[in-house]
Amino acid sequence: MTDNYDDIINLPHHVSKSHAQMSMMNRAAQFAPFAALTGHSAAIEETARLTDEQQELAEEDSDALNQKMAYLREVINEHPTITITYFEPDKKKAGGKYKSIEGQLQNIDDYGQAIILKSGVSIPFVSILDIQIQL
Repeated sequence: MTDNYDDIINLPHHVSKSHAQMSMMNRAAQFAPFAALTGHSAAIEETARLTDEQQELAEEDSDALNQKMAYLREVINEHPTITITYFEPDKKKAGGKYKSIEGQLQNIDDYGQAIILKSGVSIPFVSILDIQIQL
């Protein structure tokens, strides 16, 4: 029985004189799997990313926060150092996360409803969970 390749089976392997030989890494990359759905894994990761819901302050916590705000209005010219725990909404999906920032108080903007630190950071009143004042 004669095979179809009997005439070439014993010939030496062809090496091109005009093209450089491909490296083993590039050759292996030809056979690597590809992402048929570009961005699909990023979308899955974004969906799986957890966010928190903003907590509603209890009445006693709200009263305590209002007292701290009143005190800050009294000592605003001293630019006290404060630590604010606040809710930062997520830009891509519902919810967000709680953050803390420390800085010197610059201003309390009643019109804009925000506390402004000397660093330029502005934190809306509705986002504030707690304020710690360093004396």
